[in-house]
Amino acid sequence: MLENVGATIEQYMNLVSARQKLVASNIANADTPGYQTKDIDFKAELENQMPGLKPNVIEVSGLKTKNDGNNVDMDREARLLAENALRFSVASSLAHSEISTIRTAIEEAGKV
Repeated sequence: MLENVGATIEQYMNLVSARQKLVASNIANADTPGYQTKDIDFKAELENQMPGLKPNVIEVSGLKTKNDGNNVDMDREARLLAENALRFSVASSLAHSEISTIRTAIEEAGKV
């Protein structure tokens, strides 16, 4: 029973973590000539997420390319950092709530 508890939340948090790593890489390469912004299609990956699989990394199209070939948009990356922090916080709260519910159920069962 406990093995399945939070499995979806865990997969969601893994996906958020993977995106966070990509955003950090984009920021780290903001001044690297020729670097192309990378991301994941979050919605598609969430729908298709299988345990243990890494998300498909894509190059982001439609961003303004600088003279050196780099297309990292720091405003976009800052927005994604904030979005990821919010997503992780919500997922952490949900996981905590599930654990608290199970703990309460176990404690109540012990009183019977």
